[in-house]
Amino acid sequence: MDQATELRRAIESLQLEPVIPGPVRSKCQVLAVTSGKGGVGKTYVVVNLALALRKQGKRVVILDGDFGLANVDVLLGITPKYHLGHVIEGIQTLRGIIVEGPDGVHIIPASSGIQELTRMGERHRRAILDQLVELFDEYDFVLIDTAAGISDNVTRLLAAALRVIVVCNPEPTALVDAYALIKVLLRKDGAKEVLLLVNSVQDQAEAVDVFQQLAEVAKRFLGAELQLLGSIPRDSRVHESVRRQLPLVLSHPSSMVSRCFGRIAQELIKHSQNQSVGSRLS
Repeated sequence: MDQATELRRAIESLQLEPVIPGPVRSKCQVLAVTSGKGGVGKTYVVVNLALALRKQGKRVVILDGDFGLANVDVLLGITPKYHLGHVIEGIQTLRGIIVEGPDGVHIIPASSGIQELTRMGERHRRAILDQLVELFDEYDFVLIDTAAGISDNVTRLLAAALRVIVVCNPEPTALVDAYALIKVLLRKDGAKEVLLLVNSVQDQAEAVDVFQQLAEVAKRFLGAELQLLGSIPRDSRVHESVRRQLPLVLSHPSSMVSRCFGRIAQELIKHSQNQSVGSRLS
């Protein structure tokens, strides 16, 4: 199953007729990045991972899917003129609101403080998915930065990706909420590939311990196999990079954090090269 097929399933789940005709063939990887709770560094992971993929020569776009409290643009120090609210209102298209960030990473911005976006209806979500498919041939990777939690907007966006990256940290509350999210996700789609990325760890042993805790309960109670995508070490410079709106991959490219993001990017690229492609949306 490829990305276009998965998007078709997401569209059909809205019980609306697809409007995109003809064959869709693309090697574009659509990855949803999510978390059970806020404050685990999910958006920071998305931004740095996108930059790491760009350093590998890949065309990358970030869809800011935290519709009510968007901050991808803030972390990158950009001020978009348009956002997803303008797409929903019919003022702009998805392609029309794309802005270019550092190192050529593209961003589809949402907005912060617009409550109506958090209550987006199915037809509006469908319109965004339809237009997202049209961008596939222009990018190698689409990273969807969802809101934290298990709201309807989050689960609909997760349905649009073959692979979901769940960001967690070693805090007990983060583990509990990550498991709750994985449970909801897999009950909706048991075939979904779930990758765990453990952020802000002291060392690799701590990351493995976090992964094993989640993997064991997922296997026991959900019958699911999780995968460990990688881990990001704790670094005191992260908070400073957020304040300066300059991701660590750019400000400290030789740091351990940047090297870890580079390895994760290489793993995702390796997987994308093995992915089968080709389907129809009609």
